[in-house]
Amino acid sequence: MGTDGQPCKLPMAERRAKGLLWIDTGENLGQQVFARGLCQEFNQTKATEVEKRREIWEKLFASLGEQVWIEPPLSLAMGKTVSIGDGTYINSNLTLVDDYEIHIGKGVLIAPNVTISTTNHPMHYKLRTRGEMYCKKVTIGDYAWIGSNAVIGAGVSIGMGAVIGAGSVVTRDIPDMCFAAGVPCKVIRKITENDLREFEPIPG
Repeated sequence: MGTDGQPCKLPMAERRAKGLLWIDTGENLGQQVFARGLCQEFNQTKATEVEKRREIWEKLFASLGEQVWIEPPLSLAMGKTVSIGDGTYINSNLTLVDDYEIHIGKGVLIAPNVTISTTNHPMHYKLRTRGEMYCKKVTIGDYAWIGSNAVIGAGVSIGMGAVIGAGSVVTRDIPDMCFAAGVPCKVIRKITENDLREFEPIPG
């Protein structure tokens, strides 16, 4: 409330950052056109155009680590809200609903057809008649592995070294070093030193 007792009229960007309802008034249109244009350009590159792809990613994302690889196609809205750590590998057809911040750590593996969304809509239709939505940051910890066709919802944090099973719908935080799967996604078990003995490491 303001000093006059009336509701404060916050800018949409501030409402979005506070996790309040907001509507797309067109203030992000320029960035969306820019980001989607770069995304389309990337999706049309050839596999041999490694340097060109890197140049596009560096323009597109808020931050980009070393030795990152992304397979096209990629779909997103803003781009500048996304940070990606060193050595992360993203397979084809990643969809980012990145109206707010998405932080992807280092050494992350993301399988094909994954969706990560920072945005949700109110349950009651009367609160979304103008397309009202709210946003919460998504964080994927270092060395996590996200299985094919997984959906990661707004506000979720996935812990370091966690593994998300294929087809999972993640609506709650997942702790470090856990295998979690299902709809909704739940922790199945801890990942332990015993898992190191599953395979013999590659020498060197």
